[in-house]
Amino acid sequence: MINQVPLLDLGRQYAPLKAELDGAVLAVLGHGHFINGPEVGQFEKAAAAYVGAKHAIGVASGTDALLVALRALGVGPGAEVVIPTFTFFATAGVVSNLGARPVFTDVEADTYNMDPRSLEKAITSKTKAIMPVHLFGQMADMDPILEIARRHKLRVIEDACQAHGAEYYSKRDGRWRKAGSMGTAAAFSFYPGKNLGACGEAGALTTNDKAIAEKVQMLRDHGQSKKYIHEMEGYNGRLDTIQAGFLQIKLKRLRVWNEQRRKHANRYAALLQDLDGIKTPVEPEWCRGVYHLYVIRTKERFELQKFLLEQNIVTGLHYPIPLHLQKAYAGYGFCDGDYPATEAASREILSLPMFPGLTEQQQDFVVDGIRRFVSSRAAYSAIS
Repeated sequence: MINQVPLLDLGRQYAPLKAELDGAVLAVLGHGHFINGPEVGQFEKAAAAYVGAKHAIGVASGTDALLVALRALGVGPGAEVVIPTFTFFATAGVVSNLGARPVFTDVEADTYNMDPRSLEKAITSKTKAIMPVHLFGQMADMDPILEIARRHKLRVIEDACQAHGAEYYSKRDGRWRKAGSMGTAAAFSFYPGKNLGACGEAGALTTNDKAIAEKVQMLRDHGQSKKYIHEMEGYNGRLDTIQAGFLQIKLKRLRVWNEQRRKHANRYAALLQDLDGIKTPVEPEWCRGVYHLYVIRTKERFELQKFLLEQNIVTGLHYPIPLHLQKAYAGYGFCDGDYPATEAASREILSLPMFPGLTEQQQDFVVDGIRRFVSSRAAYSAIS
């Protein structure tokens, strides 16, 4: 009998891999190369092949991946980088930390990803790069974004931190492309809760540009081209060997785990389709999402969240305050109403439990809770 459902269950993922993951730790302890050990290069090679990019460079976090991507493209003081306002703070924070200015766009109302129409309006003579986010595991509409970038001679950095394994059908290329293979560079996060999660902080940058790859390799390692030869000002942003060992093992399972997430998403959609006031995710025909999060939408978001928590069902809010309304950017002078699609989504979305090991019984328990909430609100409305 199910009596509680977590938003995420990392322990369930760890249990069947315990022997392999423990062995990876022991292997690193045995050879002693805790930094830049052989597992780092092995993982980078496998990661590039999985994405369909020529190069992958491991770094210390997804935030670092975004940072080195921008630095490799020369983003600095006076520059502008266009990003969606509906995303995690790191996407904007790395721009600000380089002395550049994040310029926000609204999102599409159904996918919550960068709206190409809003993007076109955001570009100025100071724009250096465009950074679309593949939010919640679904890719942004990359063909029009890349066409706008081409016309304005701008570089595109994919924030693929939530979309490892997601695919986009490019009419321009006539084929499916994986997240991280379409822009000038892309950033991935391996934060533990991601589809491919490390046992701590970790990230990677992918690119098809050899010069960018070489620059990023130096930037993450104090700007060194070789030991004690510093070609530029870098910093310590390396992927450590133990995390690379974990990621090698887990990358082999990512395809299956993503398929399980898609199966769970399809089942949620079928079970929730007839509920008034509940909107399930939209997956465009050109996208194969990997459902890092399964986000529903309701006008009574807080009431539903409270009701479910009382039933021991944990949900999440991603993200209740858009970037343009964060205190950190109060000096930009934004107001409510500046980005209406984003603001509406931020008030209404709720993330349901989603992870590869989620059982049908757990899903039924979640859906039953939502149904009881909808029925109770309908009964209250009828009485009042």
